[in-house]
Amino acid sequence: MPLIVLLSSCEFFQVKKDAAENIVQEKPIARAHDAFLYKEDIGSIVPDGMSPTDSAERVNRYIDSWARKQLLIKEATENIEFDEAEIERKILDYRYSLMGYEYQSYYVSEKLVDEVTDEAIEEYYTEHIDNFTLKQNIIRGKFINLPIGAPSTVDIKKLIHSNKEVDLEVLKTYCLSFATSYQLNDSAWINFEELVRSTPLAQLDNKVQFLKTKKYTELADSTNLYYLSISEYKMSDELSPMEFVKDQIKNIIINKRKIALARQLEEEVYEKAVRNKEIEIYEN
Repeated sequence: MPLIVLLSSCEFFQVKKDAAENIVQEKPIARAHDAFLYKEDIGSIVPDGMSPTDSAERVNRYIDSWARKQLLIKEATENIEFDEAEIERKILDYRYSLMGYEYQSYYVSEKLVDEVTDEAIEEYYTEHIDNFTLKQNIIRGKFINLPIGAPSTVDIKKLIHSNKEVDLEVLKTYCLSFATSYQLNDSAWINFEELVRSTPLAQLDNKVQFLKTKKYTELADSTNLYYLSISEYKMSDELSPMEFVKDQIKNIIINKRKIALARQLEEEVYEKAVRNKEIEIYEN
């Protein structure tokens, strides 16, 4: 069985002197068949400032991954006859692709404008509205999860229904002090399933009927009290409100800009080469 060394800290090698040749040799930190792994091979995988425990864990994961790859390579060479020239060609092709990708990423990061206006988001939403069908039930409302025994719960119902700014501030202060979790921004659309996860409401047989008939709910289990006030809801398969998919649209627009910049770079490089007569296509 091949030797795999597990480390307990970042001090994972020793230096020994070869008396016969009078040179300093580094002791390997792992071996798999005839392949050896040295400290210098993994020096860059631990970032500065990482704790000794985390760095040791990361190093050990790397060593385990390295050993498994070496064993697989050994097994492959014993069972398959490889075309070494083809392997080298693929390595070079990957190397050049990686270099191109690195420069492309640098170019995109330098040129990218990641600010997306509300007008651009609204325009994209309107033009692609069929792509924004809801896949879940969503609501606008307020939700409070309190541990049993929390004080002054008799006031929660009045405060949660109030539209007065002063009452909302009182409710926020109360939730900060006593709530296990809460959601008080009733202007934001939220995923109903995510909101009620780990509550008795998650076990409802008919959530659609619940949303249609219940504007306010109080319930409890053995450890917690739950308060839910729903001001608006939309069902799965309905059109998603633009506000709910705003961040998604922003990411789509930014990704489209990235793709456009990558293509722009390719065109710029190619046209420059053509102008300078640095590229020629010969007949086959």
